[in-house]
Amino acid sequence: MRILMLAQFYPPFIGGEERFVHDLSVALAERGHDVAVATLWHEGLPKFEIEEKVKIYRVQGTMQRVTRLHSDPKRRHSPPFPDPETALALKQLVDELKPDIVHAYNWISYSYLPVKFWGKAKFVLSLCDHSLPCPKKKLIYKDSPCSGPSLRKCPGCAIAHYGKVTGAVTLTSHWLMNQAEKRLVDMFLPVSQSVAELSGLIKDKLPYRVVPNFVADSIGISQNQDASDYLKLLPEKDFILFVGAFGRYKGVDVLLEAYAGMTDKNVPLVIIGYQTSEYPVQTTNLPENVYVLKNWPNYAVIEAWRRCLIGLAPSTWAEPFGIVALEAMATSRPLITSRMGGLRDIVVDGETGYLVEPSNPVALREAIEKLLANSALRESMGQAARQRVNQFKASTVVPHYEAVYAELMGEKVVAV
Repeated sequence: MRILMLAQFYPPFIGGEERFVHDLSVALAERGHDVAVATLWHEGLPKFEIEEKVKIYRVQGTMQRVTRLHSDPKRRHSPPFPDPETALALKQLVDELKPDIVHAYNWISYSYLPVKFWGKAKFVLSLCDHSLPCPKKKLIYKDSPCSGPSLRKCPGCAIAHYGKVTGAVTLTSHWLMNQAEKRLVDMFLPVSQSVAELSGLIKDKLPYRVVPNFVADSIGISQNQDASDYLKLLPEKDFILFVGAFGRYKGVDVLLEAYAGMTDKNVPLVIIGYQTSEYPVQTTNLPENVYVLKNWPNYAVIEAWRRCLIGLAPSTWAEPFGIVALEAMATSRPLITSRMGGLRDIVVDGETGYLVEPSNPVALREAIEKLLANSALRESMGQAARQRVNQFKASTVVPHYEAVYAELMGEKVVAV
């Protein structure tokens, strides 16, 4: 099958979506499909190359030339509307490659919408965030989970986030493109049931299949990279661990409040992540036994998971999925997470860890103390967590993508 993936960023750019599109493209190519990726060109990168059997086409965008539109000039994203040059380049690629499936991610999909009328390819759109209902992509309104888009909330929220002019343009074009996508996408692929619900796919009776993100089959196996320089920064004794952005939407402030209320703080709390401008959390002048470590590579994070007692993901927003949860569970660590978003698809309450009410430091503290007090329970939950991860490995999940493609092409679908 000929598959054209669309992603505004692709390696060497670093990020969760970039890594996932790469891993899916490579996995599909290894399974015998003819896979190409169309992504935005940036200075210093070749316009075309082949890596790991995947053909990579980097196309120019008109809006990329307007530097002031991008907060990071080295990472110029797609606009929230069809970009003329990008659309033309995609049409040329469709004419040349004649794909059976066009599988898009994020705002570059808008530039493909006009092209769909010229080709016969089935159009698949992955939803890895809340970009369908929300121009900010997070469904957060005034620092709290948003109940959904409305004329009362969205204009002020978009302007506060993007600025007056950019916010107004982004919101208007987002609403228009949203309606166009609902008509032209042949199959939506939300990464969790939560994303399907919050995106309105069920309410609007749109075609969709929940296909989760996946991790490598080798997840949890020690890598060859030397992480010793990072690991020496960890406490010498047992600790509990959070990994993620230092933002309130990740529940960092809730976690700190829960830890402050613990009667026994002999077990240190380690927070590994990166500073974010969105809803930032103060990470200085913290209580004793709280370690804050910044900008660790993934291989070092995995080793930190191995050394901790409990993993923590107390998000206060509807996480679309939660790769970090799978990484913790793959190292046989029980996980305490919020009972919301895609994390509910991953953690089995009382079996692989605990689901607690979001923004509830007391419930979070009680769950932590319950696991710290029972090593046998931690061990049994950790083993169950490791087994649970098998459902989210590439060899299990990638066939589900192939089944969707085959269904759209009218081919016989092999049960997976």
